Amino acid sequence: MTTEHPMTAAFRKAIVPEMPAELAKAQAAGEPTWDSKQFLDEFTPLGFMAPFVAVVRKADQVKGSLQFTHSPRVYFGWQAD
Repeated sequence: MTTEHPMTAAFRKAIVPEMPAELAKAQAAGEPTWDSKQFLDEFTPLGFMAPFVAVVRKADQVKGSLQFTHSPRVYFGWQAD
């Protein structure tokens, strides 16, 4: 088991409230978004560390990450590793 560095935890906690604005920017730019069902249809989650999730894209087995909002739960910002 690994322990998260306190600075990393503080950073993540600080950016969680910014996720709705980041989602709005992604939607305005026409970037894809996924609800929970669509997310599970397209990706295999490897680990969550809000507001990020490490995933494998099922179509081609590419590893990457997404961001997400809590309520409503929307995933966005796909980044391949």
